[in-house]
Amino acid sequence: MEMVNIKINNTPLSVPNGISILEAARYAGIEIPTLCFLKDINEIGACRICMVEVKGARSLVTACVYPVNEGMEIFTNTEKVRTSRKHTLELILSTHRRNCLSCVRSGNCELQQLCKEFNVQDEEHYSGRMPDFEFDDSAAHMIRDNSKCILCRRCVAACQEQNVAVIGANARGFDTHISSAFDKDLADVSCVSCGQCIVHCPTGALSEKDDTGKVLAAINDPSKFVVVHTAPSIRVTLGEAFGFHIGTNVQGKMVAALRRLGFDKVFDTDFAADLTIVEEANELIERVQNGGVLPMITSCSPGWIKYCEHYYPDQLAHLSTCKSPQQMFGATIKTWYAKTMGLDPANIVVVGIMPCTAKKFETKRNDQAAAGYPDVDIALTTRELARMINSAGIYFPNLPDEEFDNPLGEGTGAAVIFGATGGVMEAALRTAVEKLTGEELQNLDFKEVRGTEGYKEAEYTVGGLTVKVAAVSGLKNAHTIMEKVKNGTADYTFIEVMCCPGGCVNGGGQPVQHAVVRNFVDLKGRRAAALYEADKDLPVRKSHESEAIKRVYAEYFEKPGSHVAHEVLHTSYVPRPKYK
Repeated sequence: MEMVNIKINNTPLSVPNGISILEAARYAGIEIPTLCFLKDINEIGACRICMVEVKGARSLVTACVYPVNEGMEIFTNTEKVRTSRKHTLELILSTHRRNCLSCVRSGNCELQQLCKEFNVQDEEHYSGRMPDFEFDDSAAHMIRDNSKCILCRRCVAACQEQNVAVIGANARGFDTHISSAFDKDLADVSCVSCGQCIVHCPTGALSEKDDTGKVLAAINDPSKFVVVHTAPSIRVTLGEAFGFHIGTNVQGKMVAALRRLGFDKVFDTDFAADLTIVEEANELIERVQNGGVLPMITSCSPGWIKYCEHYYPDQLAHLSTCKSPQQMFGATIKTWYAKTMGLDPANIVVVGIMPCTAKKFETKRNDQAAAGYPDVDIALTTRELARMINSAGIYFPNLPDEEFDNPLGEGTGAAVIFGATGGVMEAALRTAVEKLTGEELQNLDFKEVRGTEGYKEAEYTVGGLTVKVAAVSGLKNAHTIMEKVKNGTADYTFIEVMCCPGGCVNGGGQPVQHAVVRNFVDLKGRRAAALYEADKDLPVRKSHESEAIKRVYAEYFEKPGSHVAHEVLHTSYVPRPKYK
């Protein structure tokens, strides 16, 4: 790698040739502020917050896109630079609705943080006409408030990265705004509800629909039996909302907090992840042995399912018919558990704590009501749970570690890794290989499908069969593999698809991290590593060996793939029109 010698704030530095000033500054321990920049996704130099002085240049330059070269002298904190940044912030605020006290992003807003750092006062320096925008709350999962949008286009870039691209800049000049084509509502375009636009937004312009009020109303209704269950990834992300290091496993404190919020039972979605694997592995084996449609593709990611329905409606037969763990859990609660406990399913409220805004849409899908009532009543994101904990006055860091309620609080190592890309594949292989060979697996780690890469392949010989698998995350990679499936060139037996890059650990409902973290910290890797660590330490690491799973089959579902299992745990899909 060719190195060049530069100076930043009179400090000599040797850095790789051609990297941006923004990246070079990090070598010197200097953080240049940005609002629009997202590494490899949105490198457009649009917000002008990152302006710096370069000796010999006739004007300030944008650090995020300006490359370094030999002998360059850069100044990041001069009066000219600071004045420019402050004026830019004042201009942004001149068309920004400033209800910071009630904004969902207050305290975690990149614009708010910069205004504080540059001493931008609340009075209007550039007064004039304010753009008039209406809320778009048409989608099941989110609200768009363009009065708080700063036109950084990070949401647009995230949507394009997901190969959905249903939003972009409309109109020109002062009237420029982010919207769908012809200003259609989000509900009327092919949005897949993934929420990646939300976690990439630096302000409160985009947020998930807040359903915490519905949950509190249910908890306070004495006629309701309110059950909560938490997805595998939540235990390693919730702590970020309370100052814990990225990747800290806070499972015990999470359970304690949920009990203090007043839920009647606190269960673990890991139980249903194990249930999903047992059903999915059985379905895969049946397809392999009986000439079913292959490759079979996982169905636990609702954003991916909606994408497939919109963009590949002619390939729906490849999808596993298994419901997602969230929906399987609710279906089991309102059938087997209700029968076992003598509860009326009409009075049970099931709440899922999920990493994913698409889960809100999933609760409203057809064919998701095994007991005649919605399998899951309310899906909350990790962020919503954190807000509930804070508003209840619960001091999360000081909580003791508590255990989930049983029997639906039991989960295996195979279930906990569901939150990472490749995790569903590995969990399924642990069960499918044993079922196909009739022999006990000695090595449970299928490391070929681990890692945060967007497209992974592996090949195994199982019971005399050659099984080729793939695990992809992010819809750009889903598009790549689905083109192969559509063209008949995908020689796989089994494919795992996760809607969000890196899997559920990077879901659209997870804690929002500053762009600096997203740009320069392996966020997905740290969160995923904590899940694999949890898997390694659990006494049971194969879904079909779970005692809770054995019990529910013995008492209700009979066997994997049975008639009753299909009635309760499986679902169907519908072609949807493709709108841009």
